[in-house]
Amino acid sequence: MIQGSELPLLSNWQNFYMIMGTAAATLTGLMFVVTTLIAGIDARLSTLNASVSAYNTPTVVHFGTVLLLAGILSAPWETFASLSLLVGLLGLGMVFYSIVVLRRMRRVPHYQSTLEDWLWYLVLPLLTHILLIVAAFVLAGNPAPALYIVGLAMILLLLVGIRNAWDMVTFLAVERAHAENKSEG
Repeated sequence: MIQGSELPLLSNWQNFYMIMGTAAATLTGLMFVVTTLIAGIDARLSTLNASVSAYNTPTVVHFGTVLLLAGILSAPWETFASLSLLVGLLGLGMVFYSIVVLRRMRRVPHYQSTLEDWLWYLVLPLLTHILLIVAAFVLAGNPAPALYIVGLAMILLLLVGIRNAWDMVTFLAVERAHAENKSEG
């Protein structure tokens, strides 16, 4: 394999990608705990399924996207052109996934999404996906700033995922307490 002049630039980022990938994998595992909490909630099945699909699943997808990016960017690329294509396709795919999330959020029965929900579950993740597309366009011609854009997108996805996981856990804890109070009273 011939090593191009671009590889040292990617090598400088390896610790960052290792940290991001490890964090994303760990947080994905913790989402299984959240799912276990969901299983204990006494709620209407249609509402529960729609809520998991609209709020829990996208959070896992965000963590998975960070993990995938860490893996992609840690691969031994010979040129930034092929890496650019892959990052762009991932960003584009995630924009389409955001449309799916939008439709799911609108269809949750017995729950009206708040402005905060729209911001954290749709707008901010969509911004990170657009950042990936921008980075893909810049990557082949000017890789240094493009890698910072990808790094920013990865950090934002992790932070959004952490916040959304916390939001779900606190919501579920309150719902569980309400359900237990109803059954006792």
